[in-house]
Amino acid sequence: MADQGRTGTGARGGRRRAAGAVLAALLCAAACSAPPPGLPHNAAADIRATLDRRAAAVMHHDADAYVSVVAQDATDLRAAQRKELGHLADMPIGSWTYRLTDISPHGADRATADVRLGYRIKGYDSAPVSVDRVLDLERDKADGRWYLTADRPARGGGRQLWQQGDVEVVRGEHSLVLGVGRPREELTGIADTADRAVPAVSGAWPEKWAGRVVVLVPDTVQDMGELLGSPAANYRGIAAVTTGETGGSKTAPADRVIVNPQAYALLGGFGQRVVLTHETTHVATRTRTSSATPTWLSEGFADWAAYRDGERTAAEVAPELADAVRSGEPPAALPTDGDFGFTEDPDRLARAYEGGWLACELIAERWGEEKLFAFYRAVGGHSGRDGAVEQALHEVLGTTEQDFTARWREYVRDRLG
Repeated sequence: MADQGRTGTGARGGRRRAAGAVLAALLCAAACSAPPPGLPHNAAADIRATLDRRAAAVMHHDADAYVSVVAQDATDLRAAQRKELGHLADMPIGSWTYRLTDISPHGADRATADVRLGYRIKGYDSAPVSVDRVLDLERDKADGRWYLTADRPARGGGRQLWQQGDVEVVRGEHSLVLGVGRPREELTGIADTADRAVPAVSGAWPEKWAGRVVVLVPDTVQDMGELLGSPAANYRGIAAVTTGETGGSKTAPADRVIVNPQAYALLGGFGQRVVLTHETTHVATRTRTSSATPTWLSEGFADWAAYRDGERTAAEVAPELADAVRSGEPPAALPTDGDFGFTEDPDRLARAYEGGWLACELIAERWGEEKLFAFYRAVGGHSGRDGAVEQALHEVLGTTEQDFTARWREYVRDRLG
């Protein structure tokens, strides 16, 4: 799941390829000894050993050992790998592991492996970030070891921050900001704003959460797109996004807030604070957000937390929706997930966020904040999307979807008319 951000005073912020003849169970069960067809006996164990040496080299900041698992004739890759490890030098790595998930043989001495990198930042991540990579390897007949010949993102994946340049590290009271190519003063300012966002989110969300946030600041929007594995055009007007995994697991991979430095810089201090508070809310609520949670609720709640201090009027928070109401075109229904598409019309996108925010405002004002929290938990805890909102409306708020929509439409007109 990627939660989006947008510019202005608001904050909007299967990946596996199919591999040919694969014995996935072999890779997960140590008791199995038969190799995938076409590979030598113990190939999977030997490839794992190569990956283990690579992981140990990262933890020991040993560039020679890191490069030693790359084939001697892969000179460009050896140079790139040495440079990458140098870029990681200042990052406080708490753990770094590789899990082999798939092998496709190309004869007896060559293979393509699907690998899941898991890394954890010390003091910030309670669970590792998961990164899917695809590695090409070849076996040296002299020593029998497997060596890397290529390393690339899995389909739908992106480059990592340390592959874009030297990672600058700024530690805040409640935040860790990792930047590439940006002035340290800028990164320090982002850390200061994130440090204000974290306690604001703790005040708006009643459940215990990590109480800290990791923020990535790439050099350009093009670099941001590379981190997210998507075209840069999708994020040009987006101030920040939050990456994470839904499903309610407390051991889910760690979240990252990724800032678009160009769009973020266009905001004033208030707008920047709203952006990072919104995105940090996604981090805090992640374990209660699931595939059953509609986007209007997850994004609306994040905006509700960000604007909770009441510094702006409803018309200032929701200008596009206010224009629609004044022109006699109020919304007929709550925003759909499709209304939040990155590439959709920006006015439609703005109205979707604003409508979600007002829906959460309505619940907090009409039923109370505790009911809003309970509603959010109930929707996210449902077994699936179908019926999740309807059941929570009935059980938590004592109303129906039709009644709530009618109340919301009237509320939108009253607040913005």
